[in-house]
Amino acid sequence: MASGFFAILDDVAALLDDVAAMSKIATKKTAGILGDDLAVNAEKASGFVSKRELPVLWAISKGSLLNKIIILPIAFLLSAFLPWAVTVILILGGIYLAFEGAEKIYEFFVPHEKEHITADTEPMSKEEILALEKTKVKSAIVTDFILSIEIVIIALGTVINEPLVTQIAVVSVVALIATAGVYGIVALIVRMDEFGTSLINLNEEDNSVSDKIGRFLVGALPKVIKSLTVIGTLALLLVSGGIFVHNIDFLHHLLPDVPSIIVEFLAGLVIGFLALVLFKAIKKLFKK
Repeated sequence: MASGFFAILDDVAALLDDVAAMSKIATKKTAGILGDDLAVNAEKASGFVSKRELPVLWAISKGSLLNKIIILPIAFLLSAFLPWAVTVILILGGIYLAFEGAEKIYEFFVPHEKEHITADTEPMSKEEILALEKTKVKSAIVTDFILSIEIVIIALGTVINEPLVTQIAVVSVVALIATAGVYGIVALIVRMDEFGTSLINLNEEDNSVSDKIGRFLVGALPKVIKSLTVIGTLALLLVSGGIFVHNIDFLHHLLPDVPSIIVEFLAGLVIGFLALVLFKAIKKLFKK
């Protein structure tokens, strides 16, 4: 009886070790999308009145958690009954990520018309501010849903050949890390300027150490968000390229002597721009 109990404990310990090791690998695989998720949400959660930033971020976090609660069971059912569908969704998601990365590069280098919004001199009412806030939260949650699908599918792709119990444990861990980690870091980023202002007002001296640190933090916030956008764009192309190279045999053996990171970046870039050209052609066709 005792030996059976200890055998069960040994099996559980071995399973937990496997889950921990595979969760680490799966988290590395999803790091690129997590970077983009971080950049997108840092941008969407900023620009509010200071006291509303954290409530808005909490609302987006709850929406993100709900997204994953919806996505996870569907992903596990596909893995159990239609495992080939996981690869198909993975490649389709990779095309979307590559398209998004290529579109950001295109918009940066190619001049295009920007929408000009006339500033309204009348202050917004409380109801209007809350309505605008609600709209931005919904937009952030929709974007998170798309990214969450990719995070879950990529994590699932790393353990697709493992038993279902291991798949559920690993992917659930990655999903929780994605939610808690990303939104925890976003909370720190969007409050950076507020913390800097507090340091500046900490004492009445003009050029104290706290003043210098505070001014640095206030000035660094927009640069941090912009740099996250650049890093997120590169990560989108690398992640999508990795999906194509590892799941399409032709691309996997195309340039065997070239470092894999370059092959993955080029694959993501080329397929992303092909998807962008196709999208613009279809858009122009429907306009006509």
